[in-house]
Amino acid sequence: MSREELVVQRARKSFQTGKTKPLEFRIHQLKSLLRLITERRGDIAEAVKNDLGKSEKGTELFETMGLEGEIELAVDKLAEWAAPRPVEKNFLTITDEVYLQPEPLGVVLIIGTWNYPWAVTLQPLVGAIAAGNAAVIKPSEVSSHSAKAMQELLPLYLDKDLYPVVTGAVPETQELLKQRFDHIFYTGNTMVGKLVMEAAAKHLTPVTLELGGKSPCYIDKSCDITVACRRITWGKFVNCGQTCIAPDYILCEPSIQNRVVEEIKECIKEFYTENPKTFEDYGRIINQRHFNRLVGLMEGSTVAVGGDSDESQCYIAPTVLKDVTAESKVMKEEIFGPLLPIITVSGVDEAIQFINEREKPLVVYVFSNEKRLIKRVIAETSSGALLANDCLVHFTVSALPFGGVGNSGMGCYHGRHSFDQLSHLRSCLIKQLKMEGVNSMRYPPHTTKKLGWVRFFMLKRRFFR
Repeated sequence: MSREELVVQRARKSFQTGKTKPLEFRIHQLKSLLRLITERRGDIAEAVKNDLGKSEKGTELFETMGLEGEIELAVDKLAEWAAPRPVEKNFLTITDEVYLQPEPLGVVLIIGTWNYPWAVTLQPLVGAIAAGNAAVIKPSEVSSHSAKAMQELLPLYLDKDLYPVVTGAVPETQELLKQRFDHIFYTGNTMVGKLVMEAAAKHLTPVTLELGGKSPCYIDKSCDITVACRRITWGKFVNCGQTCIAPDYILCEPSIQNRVVEEIKECIKEFYTENPKTFEDYGRIINQRHFNRLVGLMEGSTVAVGGDSDESQCYIAPTVLKDVTAESKVMKEEIFGPLLPIITVSGVDEAIQFINEREKPLVVYVFSNEKRLIKRVIAETSSGALLANDCLVHFTVSALPFGGVGNSGMGCYHGRHSFDQLSHLRSCLIKQLKMEGVNSMRYPPHTTKKLGWVRFFMLKRRFFR
């Protein structure tokens, strides 16, 4: 029996004892997770620094602060989320008790990713704990320092049997995917997402796939281009561009392309100084393989800003590429790095067509002062989310479900959405053994009169609470 199988069996046996059912237990575990984040902030920052070159303040801003908010929200709202949810009743069930009862799914597998190794791995864990599940956590081996720290720290704060951490690379992940889970939550790329879904299908296990794709950013020439470029520069180059919801490329009219380039160039200087390589808030590419991939993506495109790199440090400067076409190498895959291509289009009509000719992205960004134009982009495109006149910040709104559609993923999480995603909303109807005369209309023999009464009670569109 493999180590992975033993871990899953132990988690399932512990779950089957019922210890996760009481809300008090869940709240205690959530508060313990919050203590981990606050008490071990330095250890987390050091691990992320070694993995991605992030500063301590950058780690707090983009890794742990959002986690703290998610946990505090779950603790505050758990009793409300877990309570029975009354639903509308029809004439036939007017005297009955009809409601949805959230219940735990069982054992959840959480496969994390490397670009935000703490935030993106532990946010689903918050939902899993709140919903009363056991969870096996598999951090990404690519962010090796964070994976090691997580393996060491989580057992010091959380129940060791219910929330084990399994480290390792592809073989360990493959072995985990052979096991039976009640839900699999995967964050990463589309190719691996397909493999996860294929493995899950063997056990009819539901999945949440948080993937990515090429999120477009359309800039309308009538908007405040200075503000737009400032926000786009921030959204693109955070975490050295290694963000699933970063703007992947810009669409704009030829008349404003040079202005956009100059504005972004000035913002890069403002945010990261004349020499981003020496600036503490500008990170590094995760490893050599991704560095080489990104350098290769620049081939054949005109570098308008940046472009310099240092292989020994896995450093690539914030880079803008102009006069890019749909056939350019950089447009053939999700960039996931500090390269920002600009593609010129004749206007919003062509921008919408360009977006719709490709896979559905995780986000569509649009910058415009015209509400009518924004509403048109909403109506005529499809994506996991749409954000107008800013970048990334929709991720911070717990009330908004975060997730993709089509090639960019399935399922969603954040706040109550995490709880619901990792719960079974069980349909419950409780009748009394009274008023049997009313039920006679449904019993044989089925006469015209009975059918008339059934039609009245079932199809009359009036509902009650």
